[in-house]
Amino acid sequence: MDKKELTRHEYYSNRELSWLAFNERVLGEARDKTNPLFERLKFLAITASNLDEFFMIRVASLKDMVNAGYKKKDIAGMTPQEQLDAIHEATHAQVALQYSTFNRSLLPLLSSNGICFLTEHEQLNAKQQEYVDRYFMENVYPVLTPMAVDSSRPFPLLRNRSLNIGALLKNKKKSGAEFAAVQVPTGLSRIVQIPDEEQTVLILLEEIIERNMHKLFLNYDVICAHPFRIMRNADLTIEEDEAADLLKEIEKQIKKRQWGEVIRLEVEENADKRLLKILKKELDIKDEGIYRINGPLDLSFLMKMYGLKGFDHLKKKPYEPVLPKVFREEGDIFSKIRQQDILLHHPYEDFSPVISFIREASRDPDVLAIKQTLYRVSGNSPIIAALAEAAENGKQVCVLVELKARFDEEHNIVWARMLEKAGCHVIYGLVGLKTHCKITLVVRREEDGIKRYVHLGTGNYNDATAKLYTDIGLLTCAEPVGEDATAVFNMLSGYSEPLQWNRLSLAPLWLKDRFLELIGREEKNALAGKSAGIIAKINSLCDKDIIEALYRASMAGVQIRLIVRGICCLKVGMQGISENISVRSIVGDFLEHSRIFYFENAGASEVYCASADWMPRNLERRVEILFPVEEEALKERMLHILDTLLADTVKARILTEDGTYIRVDKRGKIPLCAQEVFCEEAAAFHQQDKEIKSRVFIPEERIE
Repeated sequence: MDKKELTRHEYYSNRELSWLAFNERVLGEARDKTNPLFERLKFLAITASNLDEFFMIRVASLKDMVNAGYKKKDIAGMTPQEQLDAIHEATHAQVALQYSTFNRSLLPLLSSNGICFLTEHEQLNAKQQEYVDRYFMENVYPVLTPMAVDSSRPFPLLRNRSLNIGALLKNKKKSGAEFAAVQVPTGLSRIVQIPDEEQTVLILLEEIIERNMHKLFLNYDVICAHPFRIMRNADLTIEEDEAADLLKEIEKQIKKRQWGEVIRLEVEENADKRLLKILKKELDIKDEGIYRINGPLDLSFLMKMYGLKGFDHLKKKPYEPVLPKVFREEGDIFSKIRQQDILLHHPYEDFSPVISFIREASRDPDVLAIKQTLYRVSGNSPIIAALAEAAENGKQVCVLVELKARFDEEHNIVWARMLEKAGCHVIYGLVGLKTHCKITLVVRREEDGIKRYVHLGTGNYNDATAKLYTDIGLLTCAEPVGEDATAVFNMLSGYSEPLQWNRLSLAPLWLKDRFLELIGREEKNALAGKSAGIIAKINSLCDKDIIEALYRASMAGVQIRLIVRGICCLKVGMQGISENISVRSIVGDFLEHSRIFYFENAGASEVYCASADWMPRNLERRVEILFPVEEEALKERMLHILDTLLADTVKARILTEDGTYIRVDKRGKIPLCAQEVFCEEAAAFHQQDKEIKSRVFIPEERIE
C-alpha cells in the first residue's frame, strides 16, 4: 500500500468523539459497583468537570470555525459542523447516563449508608424547613443580589460556569410576567448539612435559595424558579506577535474569558417553557446547546462530598507515597546523583526529592545557577519558595514561567511577578509556542570543575498533582545531558540553537522527526527479519504522521502495543494495516500521565520518556523534551512498568475494531490492577534492601 493510500479518512477516528469515549470510560468507574461509593461519586464529579473544559475549549473552537465559514475536514473526514452535530448527540447521551448513574445508583446507595441527600426543597419536612429558612436569612440573604429585568435594567451579564436561579415574577398590581435572576454565591458552601441525630441530611444551596425566592421580590408573586447554568467560550485568542507585553495581554484576555459566547445552557428538566424561551433568546443559544437536566446542575460538587467525615469505610484508604531509601540515607543530594542516575516513579514514590533537589541547590554555597521551566505549580508551591530563596542567596536563577498554561494563566502571572521581585530572571515563554517541557538545571562548582545536575520529568513541578498523577522523573549528572540542558535554556532565553544534541530531542524542531525515525527503524528491522517491537504509553494519539508511521510499521510485521489514556485517532484490527497494533486505556485511582516509549531495536532496546504526547500541538507547537533512560537497571525498571500496565486486567479497557472500548476478558487470568501493584512494590522495595523485581503478580519473563 503506498503512502497516499494511508491518508484515507476511514483509517482514522475523530479526535473529539474519541475524547468523549475517554470521558465515558471515566464514567464507567462511577458506574463500577466494585468501587467504594465515595470513589464513584468522585469519578462522576470528574466526568462533569472534564465535560465543562471540553465545551469551553474544544466545542468553542469548533463553533468559531463554523462561524468563520471554515469547512476543512479533519483527520477522520468531518467538517467542523459535522463534528459539532456528532458531539451534541454524543454529549446529550453521556449527560443522560451521568444522571441515570446519580439518580438510580448513587442516591439510593447514599440513603442506605445513612446519607439523606435531598435533591429538591419540596422534600423537606417541617422541622427541616424551619432550619433552612433560618439558615437562608442568617447566612445567604445578605450575600444575594437579585437582578430584575425590565426596560431600565437589561438582561444581566452572567459569568462563565456560574450557577444562577431564573424566575418569572408577577407584579401584584400589574398583569404579565417579568424575568429575574439570582446568582448562587460561590463564597458559600454549595452543600448544606441539616442537623439530624439519626442520619446525615444534605441539601444544595440553590434549593434553599429557590425555596426563599419570594423574600427577594416582596412586591411580586413568584410564578416559577429554576436553576440554570451557562458555559462560555473560554478559548483565549492571543495575538503574540502584536502584543507589546505578553503578560498584560494575557491578563486582558483572561477577563474576556468570563464573557465569551454562550455555547451551552443547562436547565432543570421541568423548567417552565416561558422561562426557557427567555433564556434561549437572551443568551442566543440553539436547541442542541440546551441540556435539560434530571437532577442537580454541575455534578462537580460531588467532589466536595468526599470531605464528609465519618464515612471512611466508603472510601479507599489514601495512599501515602514512599520516600525512596536512597534519600533516607546520609549525604547530600548531589553526592547521591553522582553515584548513579536516580529514577522516580510518582505518585508511588514521593515527590519530595525533587523539591529537596531545588531547595538544597538554593542553599548550597557551591551552587552557582539554577534554571527551571514551570508550566503548572501548586497553590503554595515549595519550589517557587526555593527558587526565590536561591535568588536572595545570590545565585543566578532563570525561570521560564509558561503564561499560556490553560486555566493556570492567572495563577502563573502571580508566581512570575513574585519570582521577579525576589531577583529571578523570568522568561514568559516563546512567541507562538507553549513551553511544556519539564527540566531543571543546577550548575555547581566542585573540586574537579563545574558540574551540571539535571532533573527531567514527564509531569509538572506541582507537589499537589504529584500525589494524583503517574509520572516519571530522572535525576542525572551525565555530562552529555548537562550539555544539552544548557543548550535548552540558552535557546529559551536567547536566540541560540545548538548544532547538534547529545541525548535530548526537542520539539518543535527535532522531536517529531526523531519519533518518525525510531518508528521507521523498527519497520526496517522487521522487513530485514530482525527483532522489532514498539510499546508506547501516552495520554493522547492524534498526530496523523505518527499514526501513518505506526500503520506502516504494523504492515511490516512490527508488534505495536499502545497504552493510550485518552484520545486515540488510530484504528486497530484493520486488515492488512493495523492487525499488529493493540491499544489499551487505563483509568484508575491515579491519572495516568507518564509518557514512556520502548523500541526493540533488533535486540539493543532503547527506552525513552517525554513531556510530549503524540499530538500535533505537542510535536509542532510546543517546546517539549524526549530523554533516554540508559542505565541498565533503570531500563529494566521501565520495562517492568510497561509490562505491568500491559498485564492489567482490572482497570484496563481494550480498543476494539469498531472503535469501542471493552474491559479485559478475565477468564482464566489472575486479577491484576497495575496501580495497586506499583503501590505495593514501592512499599516493599523501599522497606527492604533488594532490587525491584516482578513478584507474584507477573512472571519473570517478559509478557508477550
